[in-house]
Parts: sequence; C-alpha cells; structure tokens
Amino acid sequence: MECLIQHYGHGIRQLRTGWADGPAYITQCPISGGKSYTYKFTVQYQRGTLWWHAHYAWQRASVYGAFIIHPRMPFPFSAPIQDEFPIIFDTFIKTVERGKTYLLRIINAALNDELFFAVANHTLTVVEIDAVYTKPFTATAIMVAPGQTTNVLLTANQVPDSSGTFLMAAWPYLTSVFPFDNSTTAGFLRYKNTVTENIKHPQKMPSTFEPNKYNLPKMEDTEFVTKFCDKLRSLASPQYPCTVPKTIDKRVVTVVSLNLQDCPANKTCKGYEGKRFFASMNNQSFVRPTVSILESYYNKLRNNEYSTDFPEKPLKPFDYTGVVPVSENMNTQFGTKILEVPYGTNLEIVLQGTSFLNTENHPIHIHGHNFFIVGRGFGNFNVAKDPAKYNLIDPPERNTVAVPTGGWAAIRLKADNPGVWFIHCHLEEHTSWGLASGLIVQNGPRASQCVLPPPKDLPSC
Repeated sequence: MECLIQHYGHGIRQLRTGWADGPAYITQCPISGGKSYTYKFTVQYQRGTLWWHAHYAWQRASVYGAFIIHPRMPFPFSAPIQDEFPIIFDTFIKTVERGKTYLLRIINAALNDELFFAVANHTLTVVEIDAVYTKPFTATAIMVAPGQTTNVLLTANQVPDSSGTFLMAAWPYLTSVFPFDNSTTAGFLRYKNTVTENIKHPQKMPSTFEPNKYNLPKMEDTEFVTKFCDKLRSLASPQYPCTVPKTIDKRVVTVVSLNLQDCPANKTCKGYEGKRFFASMNNQSFVRPTVSILESYYNKLRNNEYSTDFPEKPLKPFDYTGVVPVSENMNTQFGTKILEVPYGTNLEIVLQGTSFLNTENHPIHIHGHNFFIVGRGFGNFNVAKDPAKYNLIDPPERNTVAVPTGGWAAIRLKADNPGVWFIHCHLEEHTSWGLASGLIVQNGPRASQCVLPPPKDLPSC
C-alpha cells in the first residue's frame, strides 16, 4: 500500500491546526492509497515565500511546490517591481527588460544540498528570508539551505552579449565527506529586444564551468557563508517589529551529530567499517511511533508511543568539535523522546554541531513556529561567555537555521502555538538516520490558546 503525506506547507505556522501540518506519525497518520485528506487551516500574520512538500520518507524528492502569500500592504522597499517569479532550482528561461527590477523568490527544495545561487554579472539585493522581511543588503551570491527561502531584487542593468542571456546558476555548498550531487542547476536570464529573444534555447550550459565567472563562490567557501549569514537582520521597524524574547524561561542545549552504530552480533551492516550510519540530537536517535504523537497527546492516550524526557543538555560533555577523527563512542540510543513546555514559554535552543565522522552544516527546521537566530559561532558553545554576544535587537527571523559547520547556533522563540511540532534536520538523509525530535506546547488557559479538535477525515493508522 502506497502512502503520501504533504506538509502543507513548510513554514506555515498552523496556529492551533497542527492536524494540517503534515509530517507522518507526528501530526497525522499517512494517507493510504486511494484515500484523501483535506488540509484546512488559516494563514495568519504571515506573508512572503514559503513552499509545500511531501513529508513521508523521501517522497519530497518529487512532490513539492511554491507556496506564496501575497502581502496586503505594499512591500517595505522602494524599488518598483516589474515582475516576480519563483525559482525552485530547476532549469528555465526568464525574459527581462533592461532597466527594470524583478523580485526573485528562491526556494531550496533539494534533498541533501545547501546551495549557492548567483546570476552572472548581476548584483542581488536580499529583502526577505523564510517569509520575513530583512534589512536590505546587496550580494553577488546567496546561500540557501534545504528548506529555506530567500527573496532578492534583481535589476536588469547589464548589456548582454550576442547571446542576449546571462547564466543563473546554483551549485552545492560543500561541508560533508559523504557522496553528494556536485552538479550545477542552471537557468538563463534573457534580455528583451535582443536577436535571440524568440529562440527557445538561446544558450547552453558552458562545457567548462568556471564558478567565479558567474559570481558563484567555491563549493567549500565557509567564509562566504559566514559573512552572508552575518548580514541577515530583521527589519525591526514600527510596522514590522522584531519580537525576539529578551529573557528566557528555559535553555535547551542539544548536540547535533552523526553516529556510527555497532552491528548486532553475527550480522553484517552496510555503512562504514562494518557499522551503520545513524544521527541524533543529544544522543537520541528519533524513532517514529506507530500512531501520530498529536493524536496520542490530544486524546491523552497512555500508549508508550512517546515520552517527554528529551535530555535538555548533553548527557556527557566533551570537546564536540575537536580534531577528527574523534575517539568517543559514536553509538546512539533510540527512542521517541520529545520536549514539552507550557504555553507562552520563552525558549532558547542551542544547536551544537560535532565532529563525529566530519563537521557539517545542518539545516534544522522547527514546525509550527518562527524563531530568531540570536547567536552563531564556531567551536563549542560557551554558556558563560557567548550569550553576552547575542543580538537581541534585530536578529534574523526564520523557520530553518543552518547550524555552522563545526559550530553552533542559538535560537529563541515564544512557544505560543499549542500542539505537537516536529524538529528535524532538513537534509533528508540525516532525518532518515534519526536526526530529529519534537516539541509539545501545552494548551494555554484560554480557549483561543488550545488545539482545535481533529477534522473528521483525519487519516487513521
């Protein structure tokens, strides 16, 4: 029997309507073959570029699309927009007029690759990330992690050559030693009123690709990524305020790592040196239950499908980002442990990377909430020193954070959306290995602060 789940859509807060959030066995059971389920929800207090995708196994490889919420108010930037178009990193040709400005809605729907994006000879102005306006800044290229979106302005102010086109390209930001797709996806910006305007395919991908010729950083350019991320700031204006929690009720420090698991006796495992690959948060490799956690929680079922004892700090502190290879035991524990907090909790989560197997950039996504990235750094998080350096004025607001390779990221959110929410790495390979957990936000004291009843057509397990 085939099943399909659509997380309809990525980044939608789903206020009180977790039943429409979509991840299999977290907020609903899979939709059985030949069956249907209607996702009903209201979009509130959001505008911008998001997307939707399947959320069962690896099905989002081909089941996804743009989810654009048009603003009721004018854009908070002065440039007049001639046109706007989404880019989900697939090959296409876009015709533009010289002197006009265009809004590009860029979505990284890749399974396992952070991506650089650039347009040859053109400068991009970043104005939005994950459907939240930013302080505008210019860049020759951008980095977009899986699950993230970025809106940029592009002014067609160049003089094209005889082809009439400029290459738009994306290729990987590489932080992993594992096999990866190192191909380049490309499209073409075609200027109107050139001799090639009516030619369907005026230019092909160059046989020898030189990234710097097209504004693309080198694949391993962590310095570019760091500088780019440091420029991201919330608009923090009277109309679009930055509501970052200035104080916190709880801090959770979680180690994000890959793992090598010893094989059972008398068995051979496919992986590395006879061991199997897994991944974990605070040494807990997530196992999806057989019934959706939201159903169990809402109906107060005591079915041992999950527990709320997720470790709030590393079980065994060590030099997480030390020299590779590490000597620590890289086995993990397995279970469905999640975090539970009261409604309204000001929560800080520190996501600490490790050098297990290798240091790597991890895009961590939290369902049901936006959060503020108040701090980032390399090496090990220092609770005595690093919080003093937090940006609590205009930190970037997102739903997916790229945890620096060999480093950490601190995020803050107000847990004001009751329900059960998936937390996971948006590298599909890592999620399938168990790099995930969950967050239960309890109902508040008012009826308007409680999870709505489940819909009648909610799929059953």
